Amino acid sequence: MPNVKKMLMTALSIALGVVLPLAFHSVPNAGRVFLPMHIPVLLCGMICGNPYGFLCGVITPVLSALLTGMPPAAMLPSMLCELAAYGAISSLLMRYVNAKNIYTTIYTALIGAMLLGRVCYGILNALIFNAGAYSLSIWLAAAFVTAFPGIVIQLFLIPVLVLSLQKANMFVLKQNSR
Repeated sequence: MPNVKKMLMTALSIALGVVLPLAFHSVPNAGRVFLPMHIPVLLCGMICGNPYGFLCGVITPVLSALLTGMPPAAMLPSMLCELAAYGAISSLLMRYVNAKNIYTTIYTALIGAMLLGRVCYGILNALIFNAGAYSLSIWLAAAFVTAFPGIVIQLFLIPVLVLSLQKANMFVLKQNSR
């Protein structure tokens, strides 16, 4: 994909990352449950690669906080790191996972990024952002229990979007030649 196309897709992902949460935040706690900002960042990382996925993960929460007040200032640093990890890891896994089946590649990249991003979020909260007030049970509850509906949405929606964008010739997924 040419760099201009990647920049446009990244800008569109950032815009979606700002607008999409607005639809969910009319319901209390819906952002933490449905994770609407995660979808465009993961998608950008998977289709545009690095550094675009990483930058999308950094810019999206900052721009959203400035324009909409979401995420709140107290959550912004940890969410910025989590989303940056999602964008970077999903792009690296899409590039380096060399599975026979394109579905295996997509799901490995997606699940790997979702898990490693959550680990990054937990470690940074425990050591820096909420040191002393953060525990394993808080992390498990926030990252997996509360977010379970959002995780399910990501697991169904993102592969469909990646394959649809490939089918529309928006980008090319590499396939193993084995």
